[in-house]
Amino acid sequence: MAIPFLQDTPPPVDPVAALLQLLEEEEARVVRLWAKRIRAETYELDIPGRNLRAPLRGMMDELVRLLRDRGTDALRLWPEVVRSHGARRYDQRFDSEDLAREFKALEEVLLYVYAKRNGQLEAEVATFIVELVGEAHASAQASFARVLKTEEVRFREAAVMESVLHHVEVGILLAEVDGTVSFATPPVSRLMGVPMRAVVGSRSQTSLSAVLTQVNARHPGGEPFKVSDMPFMRALRERGPVRGVMMVVERPGGGEASLEMSATPVWEEGGELAGVIQTFTDRTEAANKTKALVSAHGELRRLQGRLLQRTRTQALGQLASGAAHALNNFLNVLRLRITLLRREFKPEHLDALDKTVGQVGELVARLQEFNVQRTEEQISDVQVDATVREALELARAELEQREHPVSVELHLGDPGAVRADPGFFRELVVNLLLAERERLGDVGGRVRVETRTESSGWVSLRVEDHGTPYDAEDMTRMFDPLNRDAGAPQLSLLLAVARNQVQRWGGELSVENLSGGHGAAFVVRLPLARSTEDAERAGAGRGPTAGPRRFQQTRRVLVVDDDPDNARMMAEVLSEEGYDVKVAHSGDVALKMWEERRYDAALLDAVMPDLSGWEVARELRKRSPQALLAIVTGMDVRGQNRSNLALVDAVFRKPIDVGALDDFLGQSESPVTSSGGGSGSAGASPPPA
Repeated sequence: MAIPFLQDTPPPVDPVAALLQLLEEEEARVVRLWAKRIRAETYELDIPGRNLRAPLRGMMDELVRLLRDRGTDALRLWPEVVRSHGARRYDQRFDSEDLAREFKALEEVLLYVYAKRNGQLEAEVATFIVELVGEAHASAQASFARVLKTEEVRFREAAVMESVLHHVEVGILLAEVDGTVSFATPPVSRLMGVPMRAVVGSRSQTSLSAVLTQVNARHPGGEPFKVSDMPFMRALRERGPVRGVMMVVERPGGGEASLEMSATPVWEEGGELAGVIQTFTDRTEAANKTKALVSAHGELRRLQGRLLQRTRTQALGQLASGAAHALNNFLNVLRLRITLLRREFKPEHLDALDKTVGQVGELVARLQEFNVQRTEEQISDVQVDATVREALELARAELEQREHPVSVELHLGDPGAVRADPGFFRELVVNLLLAERERLGDVGGRVRVETRTESSGWVSLRVEDHGTPYDAEDMTRMFDPLNRDAGAPQLSLLLAVARNQVQRWGGELSVENLSGGHGAAFVVRLPLARSTEDAERAGAGRGPTAGPRRFQQTRRVLVVDDDPDNARMMAEVLSEEGYDVKVAHSGDVALKMWEERRYDAALLDAVMPDLSGWEVARELRKRSPQALLAIVTGMDVRGQNRSNLALVDAVFRKPIDVGALDDFLGQSESPVTSSGGGSGSAGASPPPA
């Protein structure tokens, strides 16, 4: 079963721009639906339709203007515009509940029209609409209440407000300028899970602190929630609104609640701060859904990683099978040459043996490079033709070992280099060749690999076959990792990962049918890397680098290797070259021997049971800074950190090129800076700077 990939999170929506666009295109519809909803909920009011809609249209016009000209400031300015609407509705014999229904209807209409028009309702837009309408409602209610200052309506005002405050889902708290909580609605007590008397009358640094401790209040990240973090305290300090503060509390009956709090300062007519109104909204359900979504996201990522690892492991298993075939051929050649040597000594037999050993070393080095676990790409200039040849050597046995083999024709046009990761690029070519093998199946056939430079400064790599052309539907699903066709999930996943890789390098990977209706091709296009002359010009003017250390002529050499045969043979070869050689079979013994007699150079096996070669090199470098130190290993050293590589003067890959080793030990001025070998060479590779 194919595992679905987690899609990228869409970019956040600008709620101001989204609401402005909605009102510019749908204002008339919003006003019409709003008036219709008001009429349905306040049917006892005898108001002509024109008189009912006119104030609504005026408020919408002002909202459009503020959203266009003032952006997010509309959240603060539009409620001031709406303030007089409360007095107007009082004159039309609305009561406070009718006014609340009116703004509730506006909120519902805006949410409905937006969702209907766009096919979805983003959380940012919904939150902005609810907050905007809520602030406008509070402003209109304040104006409405100001009209009701006569004695005959005081009781009615108190009764209406009490009813509203008891039944709304949002808790409201009023804090004075000194931080005292002078008023709170019942939902505050219900949401916080504490009695009303514990909240009302509390001061910031005394009883309110005890309340927060009682409910174990904390931030979503787990830090304790302090009194100074309360929005009304911040609003008093900053003399401005504070919105969207989240707090998690534990309720006495069990369970947690996630509360969203906002605070708005209240000003007297003379500009003096009168206090702060803070709201509490229960966001527990939304928080739980968010946690579930995050958990599902993590599980999908883990499953994706397992699938990718499984696919990579399968590819490595196929390559290992092919490599085993090639190694057996090499070993067979070695055995036959040794048989001939036993019968009759001839120099050409030795040369052939040395050549075969070098070929084995190159194959092992390429396999190690292919299998190296990378945590990040190492971008460099990669020679396209050379990489294609190396990839073909890795995949050749797997292509040719079946009953109906797949042959590869190379048509390389020497296009130069591209900027890519060498190992990943080689792996990309191997995967394309293996994909062709799977495509040709049991019938086998011929694959043509072509490289060339395009006139636009790009390099193209084409892998063509003469199989059945792809259907249009197959080509559209070729790079779909969710493709569920038989045999498709692994191949589609490989191709999807490869396309993503190429795109990160600034190129593209595609598939196309060949003209004439016979065959298809994978096409990789990448930008051509800068020429050597450009690179030299770019590097011109740089200051001189620090000079290398100077060395005396090497005579005394310490060979450190836990394998007795390797150590003995190394010592014999170096002794024949005229060096005074001693052998140590562990890191501890090597350090003791170095204290008893100082050596000019040390050849250190990288992997030993007690101390690694890198650890021994660190100690020797402290004791003899001028000594020549080299690591001798059969493993890939690119997993080592730069500080370790800086300890040694060269790295020799097994099997060792004795000539390169003699050149290294025989120097009298400085360590080698080049040995003609790379990561796949049997010679020395200088550690990176």
